[in-house]
Order: sequence, then structure tokens, then C-alpha cells
Amino acid sequence: MKKLWREGLVFTAISFVTGLGNLAFQSVMGHHLKDAGAYGNANSALSGFMPLLQLLPSIGTYAVTHYIAHFDASGDSARFQGMLLGCRKFLFRFTLIGSALAIVVIKPLSEFFHYSESLMLVTLCYTILGLWGSFATALCQGLAWFKRLALIGFLAMVLRVGFGWFVTLHWPMPETAALAAIIALLSNLVLLFWKGELSLHGEPITLWNREFIQYFIVSAACVAGGYFFLQGDLLVAKKYFSGAENDAYNCAERLAQALPITVAPLLTVLFTSRSGARSGGIVVEQFKLFGLYVLGLVCGAAMLFLLRDFCVKLILGRAAPEAEAMISRLAVTMIFVALLQALALWALASRWSKISLLYGGLGLGYWLTLLACGQTPAALLQVMPIAAGVAFAVLFITWLITMQRHHWPAAQS
Repeated sequence: MKKLWREGLVFTAISFVTGLGNLAFQSVMGHHLKDAGAYGNANSALSGFMPLLQLLPSIGTYAVTHYIAHFDASGDSARFQGMLLGCRKFLFRFTLIGSALAIVVIKPLSEFFHYSESLMLVTLCYTILGLWGSFATALCQGLAWFKRLALIGFLAMVLRVGFGWFVTLHWPMPETAALAAIIALLSNLVLLFWKGELSLHGEPITLWNREFIQYFIVSAACVAGGYFFLQGDLLVAKKYFSGAENDAYNCAERLAQALPITVAPLLTVLFTSRSGARSGGIVVEQFKLFGLYVLGLVCGAAMLFLLRDFCVKLILGRAAPEAEAMISRLAVTMIFVALLQALALWALASRWSKISLLYGGLGLGYWLTLLACGQTPAALLQVMPIAAGVAFAVLFITWLITMQRHHWPAAQS
């Protein structure tokens, strides 16, 4: 239990510093990309389009993390090594499939959301390289190497800010900003120092059985729902908004999304912990992590509201009343979205399939609502908090009912 808290707080503290650096990268883009729409295009590609192309491997990451953590906690060393080898083999093949799929779908998607061909090509390069980085970090997350993951994230931030500042200063284009994200992937090379710990010997245990396939489907719903809630709005803005409107929206959206991103490491620790143990005294500590997550969200939202003028000027280098006016509604939306994500990951780790599937369905419905109604910034901002609030109410009630059925607060699986 002490290790759980220590790992969670250390991971969160380092990730908080990393998050400040990532906001600095937003400031670099906002100051250097002066042409109307350039900042919005770059940010939309990095935070909306690229994660869409990486959805398939993200599904594999959650499934593999759950199984590695589950067998690591079982104490069966031989079976755990076989499972780890099987997971590594599965992730390798899955990464190959994800890379091929990204090549196939990137052109029609880029045309639908109005991305240029040059930005599309840079995005494709980032996606393919990022998939192989995710291949390694998925194993680290399953093994609860949170400090190492925090170190990788910190190095990626340093590379992104340093190279991004230099390249966008001389060539201020969305493509060069996206190129900085590619350079940041070099931070994954740090994993070579620990490759010996992943070089296990034995017979791989195949993951393809009925239980894993069912869990994989549930993970797919959960990951897709998370994407629709957290990042799908950027694609809606890119499709409908003008260049200046997209710049203002992306600035406000990045600041609001800093709320769930800042406390997300607590969810990572919570998911790994609950995947390994779902009864006994550890459940109390998991609830405490959950409470700390909520507290961090509320405090962050209050701070963002008070400092919104300063934050917008810090990113764009100028006053932008249109962006400042968007922050309050976006912050409320992101609080609901972050709480939805916490409930969904709790359910996914607990193998409560119906809640995870419901979360995926709610996420798709939320995004389709934005796509249908959010053709102007005012319309989008009006519907977002309402749709997110309704989705949270539905999921929270379902979650409470499920908790009671599983002898709350013990939450037996």
C-alpha cells in the first residue's frame, strides 16, 4: 500500500513538471506560428489526429497492462514470465497491424478533416514511430515501472520544447511543430538500459483465448470512448472552424485539457493496482487515490479559472478575449470527462464489462453530438458541458449500482 502511494505521488509530481513543459511547447507554437490557423492546425494534428491513428495499439496497451499486472500479482513466477513473453509477442504483431492500418486510413481521414498533404505525411511518420514507442511503454506500465515512465515522459518534453523552439523559430509551420513531436520519441531509447529485464526465457503463453478476446473487446470500447470524450472535439473544430477560430479554440482547449492530463498518472497507478488486486485493504488505498484525483481536478479548475487571462497570453503571446471566454465551459466539460475516464478505468480494471461498453457507447454518442451540433464555437461550447454532464450522470449511476452489487466498498471482482 505504501508503495502504491509512493509510486503514484512520485509519478504525478514528475508528470506535473512534464506537463508544465508541454504547456511551454504550446507557448512556443503560439509565439512562432503567427499565420492564421497555423497554431490550430499544428495542435489539432498533434492532439487530435495523431491519437486517432493510434487508437488500435492503445487498445492493446490497456489489455496487456491488465494481464501483466494480474499475473505479476499472482506470485506464480513461471507463469508470469510466460505471460510476459506472450504479451511481448502479441504487442509486436499488433504494432505491425496498427502501422499498416494507419497507412491505409490516413488519406481519407485527412481529407475529411481538412488536413494538408504535407501535415498528413508528418503525422503518418509520427504515428508509425509512436506505435513502436507504445510497444515498449506498454510492457513498462504493466510491470508498474512508473518512475521510469515518468523519466521517459520528462525527456520527451525536454526534446520537444528544445527542438520545437529551434525549428519553429526558423521554419514557422505546422509541419515543423509536428516534427518536434517525432524528435521527442527518441526518449524511448532510454528503455535500452533496461532491456535485460525484459529479456526473459521460456515458452510464451498465448493470449488468444476466449477470456482475453472478451477483455480486448471491452478495452476497445473503453479506449475509443476515452478518445471521443478527450480529443474528438479537436477534429470537430478542425472540420468546421475558420483559421482564427480554430487557433482560439485550440488554445483554450489545451489549457482546459491540462486538468485531466495533470492528474492522469494517478489513474495509471490506480488501473495497474486494481488490475492486480480488487479486494482487501488495498481497495481503501485505491479509493484514496480516486479521491486525490478528484481533489486535483477541482483545485486545478479553480486555478485555471483565476489565471485564464495570464495563461492565454502565455501561450499565444497576446491577449485573446475569444479564447479566454471559452475556458470556463471547457473546464467544466473536462471535469466531467475526467471523472468519466476514472469510472471507466476503474470498471475496466475490475472487469465490469457492461460499464466499459457503456462508456464506449456514451463516448461515441457524445462525439456524434458535437459533430452534428458544433459547427460554430458558440454552438460547440453550448452543447459540450451538457452532453458531458449527462454522460457522467448515466455512467455514475450505473457504476454505483454495480459497486453495491459487488459488496461496496470491497468491490469484489
